[in-house]
Amino acid sequence: MFVAAVLLSTISAVSSLAAGAKYKVAVIGGGPSGSCAAEALAKNPNIECVLFERKMDNAKPCGGAIPVCMIEEFSLPSAIIDRKVRKMKLISPTNREVDIGQTLLPNEYIGMTRREVLDGYLRDRAISLGATPINALVTEVKAPPAGSEGKYEINYFAADNSKTVMEVDYVIGADGANSRVAKAIDAGEYNYAIAFQERIKVSDEKMKFYEELAEMYVGDDVSPDFYGWGFPKYDHVGVGTGTVVNRPAIKQYQKAMRDRCAAKIEGGKIIKVEAHPIPEHMRARRVVGRAALVGDAAGYVTKCSGEGIYFAAKSGRMAGQAVSKVVSQTGKLPTQAQMIQEYIKPYDQLYGPTYTVLDILQKVFYTSNSAREAFVELCRSEYVQRVTFNSYLYKKVQGNNPFEDVKLLFETIGSLFRGNAFSTPDAPYSNPVESLKRL
Repeated sequence: MFVAAVLLSTISAVSSLAAGAKYKVAVIGGGPSGSCAAEALAKNPNIECVLFERKMDNAKPCGGAIPVCMIEEFSLPSAIIDRKVRKMKLISPTNREVDIGQTLLPNEYIGMTRREVLDGYLRDRAISLGATPINALVTEVKAPPAGSEGKYEINYFAADNSKTVMEVDYVIGADGANSRVAKAIDAGEYNYAIAFQERIKVSDEKMKFYEELAEMYVGDDVSPDFYGWGFPKYDHVGVGTGTVVNRPAIKQYQKAMRDRCAAKIEGGKIIKVEAHPIPEHMRARRVVGRAALVGDAAGYVTKCSGEGIYFAAKSGRMAGQAVSKVVSQTGKLPTQAQMIQEYIKPYDQLYGPTYTVLDILQKVFYTSNSAREAFVELCRSEYVQRVTFNSYLYKKVQGNNPFEDVKLLFETIGSLFRGNAFSTPDAPYSNPVESLKRL
């Protein structure tokens, strides 16, 4: 009887919806989070999905690293992977080097992508499934009064510079750190980092060094609270850094990055300079009314590693699937409570531990040169490498060997003492006004 009742209810809901117009859902932002949300929505015959993107060839400043699990989970073709990184060189403030990656299996790697290629593929796939692309700059999103059944109003400048307004039933904000959707629903402010990257074209001979290798540099010269990177792409190297606590000095830190890896990029030509804000933590409210935030707009970037691509794509897919599921089952758009139950809670359950662990690691190891030296030393451990890579590659917190975990604790304490003995003190900095800015 119960099953029959549910079935009849679902059939009734769908048939009543089919008698009227489709629900119109706007996805603002065509990066991985927006494209994956649009793909999930486009598969539902009762939803009309429109996908807004300001630049269809947009190349977001980003290291471009994705875990191997994302390739299969999101059915990504090998053609979008520029390099398969199987080795990582970690360089300490005193230029001690540790090579990591010895625990990787032959089929395991970190995929290096260019965002214009990855984003374009995901966006085109969503469009091929039925999402309607709109090449436009969204300038404002107006939410209806709380509790009302009114429409959301999307104000935008189209590609021909004409000002247009569109009304929609539901909004998914995938519009990055400066999210206009977040502002419209009063999602709350967050602190943010500035990521700065230069794409440097080097000779074929120099590129051989980066065949399957990426580099990470730590030290207060390249960032007082993060790391610098040298990530290989198909014909160039992405050299960059980021910081939250001293954003005005980002160009100074970038120069230090170029200096640190000077021998490896000697003779290279800078072909593109990129900078972008990156969220430091999740927003206080990620679902309000009939609007949901995903990707950077929601604050889904991990500390310590600074990873955001996988979590953007995953959150977009989960939010899109949640809206689609409720529409299919009830014939109605999801309420705020339903979206929290179907999207927010499952997401937090899956990835909350990862955010927590990486937050702790950043606070322990990225705050002083002595701690950074200790971090590099610890990465010599095969156990640390295995746990680190497995956690990254498969998006599950690893480390379930009590003996090794206790041993690691004592090694960490010892490394911190040794790092403190020979490291140089961090250079002081002060930006009391700018550091208070929030997005």
